[in-house]
Order: sequence, then C-alpha cells, then structure tokens
Amino acid sequence: MHLEKRVLVTGGAGFLGSHLCERLVKEGAHVVCVDNFFTGSHLNIRHLRDFPNFEIIRHDVCFPLYIEVDEIYNLACPASPIHYQHDPVQTTKTSVVGAINMLGLAKRLGAKVFQASTSEVYGDPLVHPQPESYWGNVNPIGTRSCYDEGKRCAETLFFDYRRQHELKIKVVRIFNTYGPRMHPNDGRVVSNFIVQALMGRDITIFGDGSQTRAFCYVDDLIEGFVRLMATPDDITGPINIGNPGEFTIRQLAEAVIELTGAKSRLVQLPLPSDDPKQRRPDITQAEQVLGWQPQVALRDGLTKTIAYFDALLKSGQAASVVNSAT
Repeated sequence: MHLEKRVLVTGGAGFLGSHLCERLVKEGAHVVCVDNFFTGSHLNIRHLRDFPNFEIIRHDVCFPLYIEVDEIYNLACPASPIHYQHDPVQTTKTSVVGAINMLGLAKRLGAKVFQASTSEVYGDPLVHPQPESYWGNVNPIGTRSCYDEGKRCAETLFFDYRRQHELKIKVVRIFNTYGPRMHPNDGRVVSNFIVQALMGRDITIFGDGSQTRAFCYVDDLIEGFVRLMATPDDITGPINIGNPGEFTIRQLAEAVIELTGAKSRLVQLPLPSDDPKQRRPDITQAEQVLGWQPQVALRDGLTKTIAYFDALLKSGQAASVVNSAT
C-alpha cells in the first residue's frame, strides 16, 4: 500500500476501528480516524498518534464531512446493546444519516466505500447457519430495532447508491467479535464474563445459557475487511465475516472461569427481549471469494483478551467503568 493512499475510518477510535486503523497505518496508508468518542476511546489509538501517516478528527457522521480520501471504511455506530439502546434515536440516525453522508462523500470523490454491517440484520434467525441470501427475522419495533433496522436500512442505501450512481461499495456482515480494546462495560458476553471473573464476581448469564454464539477474534475479522476492500469493483458483498465455531453462552462462561482461575459462580438472569437464540455464520462466500477463514481458536483469543483486561484493571484506567459493572 502506497503512502499517498488516504483512507478514512469512521468510528476509528472504537474497538474494531482502532484495530483497522493500526493495520492500515502499518501497511503505509495515510489514515484519517474520525470519531465522536461516544463509545470510542483515545486509549485505543494513543499508540498511533506518533505515526506521521495517522490523524484524528473529532466528528459526528450525522453531519457532512468534507475531506479528500481514496477509500472510506464506515464503522461509526454503537454496537453493543447497552450503548445502542442508551439513545436509540441517535443510533438509528448514526446508521442511516451517517451512511448517507459517507455515501455522498464517496460519490463526490469517486472513492470506494465499505460498510460495516452486522449479523443483527438476520434478527432471531429461522435459518441456521445464516447465509447472506437469508432475509432475516427482525422485529421492526422492538428495543433492538434501532440497531437492527438502522443497519438494514444502511445496506439498502449502499446498494441503491451502487445501482443509481455506480458507486464502488463493499458490505460486510460482522458476527460476534472479541479481543483487546473491547469496552469493559459494553454489555457483551465476552467482556462481561472476563471482567466479572477477574474481579472475583459471579458471572451473570441470561436465561439458562443454552443460546449459542460464534466468536471471531478481532485480528481475523480485520483480515476479512482488508481482503474484501481489495477485491475487484464487481464484488460488493454482503459477505459474512465470523467464526463458524458455535458455542453456548454457558460454555463460554465456563471457559473464562477456567482460563482466569476464578472461583466465580454462574447466576442466571431473565432473557432480554428479541435476544437471538442462535447465531452462526455461513462463511462459504468468504472462503470462496476472499480465501478467508478464521485462524485464531477461541481459547487462544480468550487468553489474549483476558491478558488485556487484566492489565487494564490493574492500571486503574477502567476503575470508574468497572465499578458500575455488574
């Protein structure tokens, strides 16, 4: 990658965005990280500040952005239920208006634009595993709808911009991802379980823990992003990126207890509304089109993530957040 290639990453100070910025900076791109720091953190990108090919702009994608770039990765949006349900109207606006603004920018510049969509577009799926051809089973008026339907609408916009304006688009559907730089109080099971275990607290699982998820380590996911962006213009996606290894929530909790050496007990809480009972990607397209498969096993990824949270807790940087965690 040549130094002169300018790449915009919205949500660049977030969990996934910071890893993507790091990858692109190290490959020699000039990376413009845009974030309003609602869920993103300066801690996630502070190690990139001294690179001459990295810059930060504080900006909300709900407002137009005037900048010159060659490629756009649109990752801006709260992605955990606690954060996206905090201000559901703003979540929908970020997904929809943010997509419109980034598509408009890409149209003006003739730039390639990438949309970070989500497995949540499948809702509580009636088809298992979920292929890209499945249209989903989504409640349009539930408490998760701001995120689910916001992301579905964003996909609609991307494909309409392609049909109407011949825009160069790439759409990826992200399945559960974990790793260092996750927010310690984002309500996701991996971060929840690890923080609870490291603090010697009981681990809270929703329902009986029999619901399943497929957990993809962040480095594997970013590799999928970069590969999709590098494909010819006629390859648009959507393409599922996730780890097809399926685990119950109870199995995840037991693995975290074992790897941390914690003495935590499992405590059951009521299942939230519209919580998917099972989630697993069909990654046939990723394998065939991108030559992509996840490389990091769950236990290996959990070990790295536990080490990150352990250091974060010991440093005191997460103290105010963790004190409010349950």
